Amino acid sequence: MQSTADHLDLAPPPSGRWLGPMGLALVAHGLLVIALTLGVQWQHDAEPVTVEAELWSRMPVQAAPRAVAPPPPTPAPQPAPPKPAPKPAPAPAPAPPPPAPNQADIATAQAKKKAEAEQKAREEEAKKLAAAKAAEKAAAEKKAAAEKAAEEKARQQKLAEQKREQERKAAADEKRLAQMREDQINRIMGQAGATGGPQSTGTAAQSSGPTPGYGAKVAARIKPNVVFTDVAPGNPRAEVEVRTSPDGTITSRKLIKSSGNAAWDEAVLRAIDRTNSLPKDTDGRVPSSLVIGLRPLD
Repeated sequence: MQSTADHLDLAPPPSGRWLGPMGLALVAHGLLVIALTLGVQWQHDAEPVTVEAELWSRMPVQAAPRAVAPPPPTPAPQPAPPKPAPKPAPAPAPAPPPPAPNQADIATAQAKKKAEAEQKAREEEAKKLAAAKAAEKAAAEKKAAAEKAAEEKARQQKLAEQKREQERKAAADEKRLAQMREDQINRIMGQAGATGGPQSTGTAAQSSGPTPGYGAKVAARIKPNVVFTDVAPGNPRAEVEVRTSPDGTITSRKLIKSSGNAAWDEAVLRAIDRTNSLPKDTDGRVPSSLVIGLRPLD
């Protein structure tokens, strides 16, 4: 609150009159104190109101200083509140106790475990059996391959031996055939130079071989029995040695010179088999052994 006092230039009062002004001053100061007290109270209850007072005094009196409410005490700094201690983590709820084992479940689990063990044992046994079979099969295949190789080697050796034997026989047959040819030529030449007829007491030349036309008679007997429909290029000649009994029955035949055509060779041999016997010569005899040569186109 603010108060204003105007000071007037007045003459000091006469002596003996100080008591009156002093009383007035005291009254004025008392009113001022009351007004200040009310003003402080009004500041809490209502809006502040400006109050002005004018004091008149016959002598200059210095106005009393306005009472000022003491400043509120500075609050002491409050210490920082302590941080709250962290709450302990809640303890985990205890696990519920396991249910009491059921005898049926235990029996089922044991049966399942036993079945699994048996299945595993069967699988292991099957694996071992399969491995044993595979090893046995591999050994058998290896043995079969070795035996086959040995058989092939033996067959090749046998074929080589047979080929050498055939070559030896062919050489021997060729030599024998050449000798027979030479003998036949000698007989024919002897017959050509012999004297006398068939009923003569005979000479060595007469009894040495068949007559010149006997070969044609033999060919005429065999050719109707030849069955050959293939074509044999070059008209090859197959030579067969035939042995007979005294009455002309064929006892054996043997191919001594191949024509180079296996089909023609077989046809000639089959024709001789169908013939059964050879015709007699003009002297009534049949040579015991002779070589017959036939060609497809003859």
